[in-house]
Amino acid sequence: MEFTEFDLDSTIMAGVSNAGYVTPTPIQAQAMPHALKGRDVMGLAQTGTGKTAAFVLPILNRLIKSRNRRVRALIIAPTRELAEQTREAARSLGKKTGLRSVSVYGGVNIKPQIQKIRSGVEIVVACPGRLLDHIGQATISLKHLEVLVLDEADRMLDMGFLPDIRKIIKHIPSKRQTMLFSATMPDDIRKLANDVLKDPVTIQIDHKKPLNTVAHALFPVRQHLKTGLLRALLRDINSESVLVFTRTKHRAKRVGLMLQKDGYSAASLQGNLSQARRQEALDGFRAGKYQILVATDIAARGIDVSCISHVINYDIPDTADAYTHRIGRTGRAAKNGDAFTFVTDEDKDMVLSIERVLKEKVERRTLEGFDYNKPKPSRNIEFSRPPRARQAKRTNSSKKASSARVWTKVPAAKRGANVRKSFSRVVRTSGK
Repeated sequence: MEFTEFDLDSTIMAGVSNAGYVTPTPIQAQAMPHALKGRDVMGLAQTGTGKTAAFVLPILNRLIKSRNRRVRALIIAPTRELAEQTREAARSLGKKTGLRSVSVYGGVNIKPQIQKIRSGVEIVVACPGRLLDHIGQATISLKHLEVLVLDEADRMLDMGFLPDIRKIIKHIPSKRQTMLFSATMPDDIRKLANDVLKDPVTIQIDHKKPLNTVAHALFPVRQHLKTGLLRALLRDINSESVLVFTRTKHRAKRVGLMLQKDGYSAASLQGNLSQARRQEALDGFRAGKYQILVATDIAARGIDVSCISHVINYDIPDTADAYTHRIGRTGRAAKNGDAFTFVTDEDKDMVLSIERVLKEKVERRTLEGFDYNKPKPSRNIEFSRPPRARQAKRTNSSKKASSARVWTKVPAAKRGANVRKSFSRVVRTSGK
């Protein structure tokens, strides 16, 4: 099957050709025929299987039949990065259509978003919180909405966005087409799907098992040796681009700085960065400016780079589903990828959960030449916070004395031989 068989508008096909799409992925091949007919769709497929185009192309094909500069399609995403990625897909695939789109998320000035919405857009890609801000300020109208898409629904559940989603839906016409895409289907998402979808077509593309183009390996190591193992492993592998996952923002920043000092073209992607710096890191990684990107799970949700050769889990994820999401960043576009995970003795239960998902025992590896018996230092210099300067406790009497200090000018005639400065002497008064 090829994209020409979908009978898309010629202007949309121009975008498809420019993107280099020829053969649709399984989720695209199975979901798009129903979406193009206006059916509600529930798509279950892991990260990296082409879900974005599976709903963006049907939206473009529907909206191009009439352009009225009203918000007619809403795509809700859990993170700013994913919102930008989806809006870029809509922009590039619909470049010849004349349809306009805007991304809406927090952490940036709301005024430019308001101006773009007022100028007339058909497609809005939004994060829930900022969209509710626009609704509250009456800067956006959803009364003409025809299509609603909930993307990465399971991640929105993890981030606590489900109450916001239900609030948003109250402002949307009940007569609409709704599509929900998720990598996993926990009970809360299934309940949400039952509430918002009408007679949906369910498409399931082996959504629980990671891509078979990915080779998995575990590296048992003690916690204090992870940084050294990462350095040694990066020197040992032949990589195009590497995505390193850490559990915390602080650690992502520290590992990124450490790799930069080692001479790697590296950047970190974590929640403390401004949106401009987050976008610069993403764009730089996508364009090849950075060979290594160190990220947390939430910050990395919007990464869509087809040439990632290695995913390295510096910290094992909290759930097997999160492992699936991480590993889905490599082995894309029919390319092979490697997934390496550092594991400690405390990670045994999570390793078993991951192996149940993979339905196979993951190979354990050691790196030749690496000293696994190096003792733990007295202080973890690599990731410890700098010590705070000790401050002596000040008593009430010392506070009074210090507050009573005054500077007085000493006349030249009265200066003693031991007075070295012409304008200095501290005199303590009685405090009365």
